[in-house]
Amino acid sequence: MFRRVDVLCASVVATLMLGGCSLATAYHTPSLPSVPDTFKEAGAEWKTATPLDQQARGNWWSVYGDSTLDQLETKLDAESPSLAAALARYDTARAFESQLNAGLFPQLGALANPTRNRQSDNRPLRGTHQPNEYDADTVAVGFNYDLDLWGRVRNEVSAGHALSQAAQADLATAKLSLEARLADNYMRLRGYDMQTMILQDSLKAYTRALTLTENRHQGGIASGLDVSRAQTQLHDAQAQVTDVQAQRALTEHAIASLIGEPASSFSIAPAQVSPSAPVTPPGLPSSLLERRPDIAAAERRAYAANAGIGVARAAFFPDVSLSAAYGFQDTGAGNLLTLGNRFWSLGPLAVLPLFDAGLRRAKVDQAKAEFDAASANYRQTVLDAFRQVEDDLVLLRDLGVEMEQEEQAAASAQQTMTIATNRYREGIVNYLDVVTAQTAALSAQRNAETIRTRRLQASVDLIRALGGGWTNAIADDSTPDTTVKR
Repeated sequence: MFRRVDVLCASVVATLMLGGCSLATAYHTPSLPSVPDTFKEAGAEWKTATPLDQQARGNWWSVYGDSTLDQLETKLDAESPSLAAALARYDTARAFESQLNAGLFPQLGALANPTRNRQSDNRPLRGTHQPNEYDADTVAVGFNYDLDLWGRVRNEVSAGHALSQAAQADLATAKLSLEARLADNYMRLRGYDMQTMILQDSLKAYTRALTLTENRHQGGIASGLDVSRAQTQLHDAQAQVTDVQAQRALTEHAIASLIGEPASSFSIAPAQVSPSAPVTPPGLPSSLLERRPDIAAAERRAYAANAGIGVARAAFFPDVSLSAAYGFQDTGAGNLLTLGNRFWSLGPLAVLPLFDAGLRRAKVDQAKAEFDAASANYRQTVLDAFRQVEDDLVLLRDLGVEMEQEEQAAASAQQTMTIATNRYREGIVNYLDVVTAQTAALSAQRNAETIRTRRLQASVDLIRALGGGWTNAIADDSTPDTTVKR
């Protein structure tokens, strides 16, 4: 008896000493092309970012200095159904991680089983003096512990933890994406407000021009063709106002949906001014890899896939567990909890499939392929991040130049319209020259405002591409901001 116990104890000690074994390959972050020292499209006007205390991480939209946008973003963080769904997915990942962590610890259980039984008259090997009916009462506690010799459980836990981290980064990505989409829509809405103001000013000018033309027609100076052209110009501008108002309403509805408000009861008052694009120095390219939560998520999934290789490989070796049980059992007569009614068991259990027609080998191949796919996804995510930053830098820079050029064109067109109107009033030119000048002036003004709105949207996209900001304070914080009100 003592010899068996000694052998059992020695086996357990040896097993625990082997417990550090893991069959997962050594993990290395998937290789990337060398990170450039500077962004190619940054240009000389960009400089390395310096910390700005007033730009808190998570409130990146405050750089636009718009109180309405601040209120909308705050409401989005608190009420967005899409963000709530992303948070629920993160909570799901954390709960799954906790389930896997439970495998690292012994499992304890209790059993109580009082039964009344009848055995068959013809039960094989039934004794002649056995009763037909009998009671069987059992009370016991059990213990089971997977010794995890080959690291299967530990690799499952590591993979679960990495996937939980990836889900946390996914939440940060969703939060940033929704905030940027809201800001993008808000910039578009304010652009429509500015477009409406331009059109309203043009309507006033066209109304005055129509009155002038009608007076000249009544005085026999202008023809009916001039009046018709003035009316056409006025009605066309009115139609443009209606179209802009419709587009603004659709944008307002999109904002309502983002922040969790019914579109029917939500409205944003028109504004007389629009935000200005902030100066957004992008900092060092290497910091992009530390800020972007989607890059962090892709890397964590690669790590989890690598741990999955260890899980698959462990299936080639015996699964060894240690179990024990202690309890009391009787036939319903007398005191159950007496020394004579006790029973116990203690011993290891080893299970090893001997033939599975290549199932385990196929699972190892699958795990390796999943790691290759996760590594490739990580590299592609990084490349996409750099492309997005370069794209937005180009847009922000070139749209700034284009906006200045278009504003100059609008000023020239406005001057041309003034001259044409004065010359028409003096009878030097016909009204077609006025219509042509009016059309060019309105088109240039609207184009300038459209470009300005696109540049604002490009600045939002750049902030999103940089991971939600550009200060060193953000770059030094590798933990993604996942603050969401429940």
